[in-house]
Amino acid sequence: MSVQTLNPAKIVETIKRLHARIGERFPNSGLCKVCFQLATIAENMEVKADWIGRPVRWLRNLTLGLCGLIVGISLIPLIILAFSNEGLGLSPDNWFVELVQITEAGINDVVLIGAAVFFLLTVETRYKRERALKALHELRSIAHVIDMHQLTKDPHRIISPKSYARTKGSPKLEMTRFELRRYLDYCIEMLSLTSKIAAVYVQEFEDAVALASASELEALTTGLSSKIWHKITLLHEFEVDQEFALTRQTALPVAKKDSTRESGEGG
Repeated sequence: MSVQTLNPAKIVETIKRLHARIGERFPNSGLCKVCFQLATIAENMEVKADWIGRPVRWLRNLTLGLCGLIVGISLIPLIILAFSNEGLGLSPDNWFVELVQITEAGINDVVLIGAAVFFLLTVETRYKRERALKALHELRSIAHVIDMHQLTKDPHRIISPKSYARTKGSPKLEMTRFELRRYLDYCIEMLSLTSKIAAVYVQEFEDAVALASASELEALTTGLSSKIWHKITLLHEFEVDQEFALTRQTALPVAKKDSTRESGEGG
């Protein structure tokens, strides 16, 4: 496999390792179950990517046969005219008008035949595009499910629990700061891996619509990850402030003791 393409086996291995990590820290959690579902999708990723990009032989043969039939039928009048002794049968008086009418009718026929042939030649691409969009829709649903699991994980409930007025309908959050941070990290990793599966689906299928859908999915996962990363940043800033306050409290008694000793020596 080229170094410029994604390796499905490595993606599957990464997702399985992530599922094991989530299971060890948050066993029987909803996020662990979603990661298992993502791992199941990833296991069939290479087969599905081949299914999306593989030529549909029966449809291609049928399309070529219909195109040949249309072109053959359209050529029959020309063949008859070529072997006819009467030629175009134009009247000497109105030959120019009749020639313009015949030319106009011929151009209309060529345009209609060309449109029909083009439609038939793109049937296979549209058929494979439907496969790709169906697979990408499944990943889009997974991304939204991941976002739902982190939705109620508000860091302010840990940073300042006294200012959080809990009600009967408030969601439970029985996590430490470290656990919440790891939970949010796992969500970001899952979103990133979801977009990588989408990239594998379309890396062998160069269709503008499918590529645009995969790019939209990547933009969706990036946006959701940015929202989660903001929560992690709040936790990190709070930890830094706590360490700074603890360091300052430790340094103050030492400084006060040294100041007392200096004033005693001076007396």
